[in-house]
Amino acid sequence: SRGVEFRGWSDFAEWERRFGVADEVVLTSPVFAPAFACDELVASWNADAPENCAVRVEARALYFGRETRFYSLGQWSLGPAGARASVPQQKDADGEVMTDTVVFAEGARRLQLRVTLIPDRAWKPSLRFVGVTLLNRKASQPSLAPNRSAWGVLLEVPRRSQVDYPGGEQSWCSPTSLSMVLSFWSRQLKRPELDQPVPEVARQVMDPEWPGTGNWSFNTAYAGSFPKLRACVARFSDVSEIEDWIQAGVPVVASVDYDVLRGRQRGRAGGHLVVGVGFSGAGDP
Repeated sequence: SRGVEFRGWSDFAEWERRFGVADEVVLTSPVFAPAFACDELVASWNADAPENCAVRVEARALYFGRETRFYSLGQWSLGPAGARASVPQQKDADGEVMTDTVVFAEGARRLQLRVTLIPDRAWKPSLRFVGVTLLNRKASQPSLAPNRSAWGVLLEVPRRSQVDYPGGEQSWCSPTSLSMVLSFWSRQLKRPELDQPVPEVARQVMDPEWPGTGNWSFNTAYAGSFPKLRACVARFSDVSEIEDWIQAGVPVVASVDYDVLRGRQRGRAGGHLVVGVGFSGAGDP
């Protein structure tokens, strides 16, 4: 029935197998403990969600003697942009949500997720993957040794430009990058349905509450909506982690500081999305 809550993914899988699901279902994860106190959380999810179905994702921190509210990381859908939106104005004493990122006021060592699957009259969504990437903003990150085996590797990712489309010049770096990577996998896997043009990707990842197309979780959710693909957001501590993915044959969409990208001192410029496709023989990305 509507509002049934399952404490664990396996309980829901057994329920769905036996009875099917006609109303929305709430999945609550076990409490999990990261290896460090985190003060930022970004969620990723991949779901089979036919148009007009939706997935709502929430997260909270648990401290000794109290717990935060469940912060909403948005409702995602392949339907109209109105059914897909982040949730503004969630700031309170425990933290706030900045579009796709929960920022906790103090480091959390226990976390919990809640996912709501919302069907329409004919279809129901099915969750295939959910995960989080965590950050402690105060922690210092030691430099990692370079993966020199990635030096000289160049992946054949198609080149596309956001400025080739009306409305794309200032705001479509994220869907352009995603379109490039999907096209790469279209060729690798011989799956033409993955080769989506930039305007279509922009339409499918648009977040009207941001407003724009740069919601990280919505971009990975769209990529992960294609069967047998997994996409997620990850926070890297060193360029060598990108080298690891390039060596494995996987291009990486990276959110970077625009000033640093252009070789300037870090200033007030915003972020920019680019595709890491390889490294020069000297190790330059």
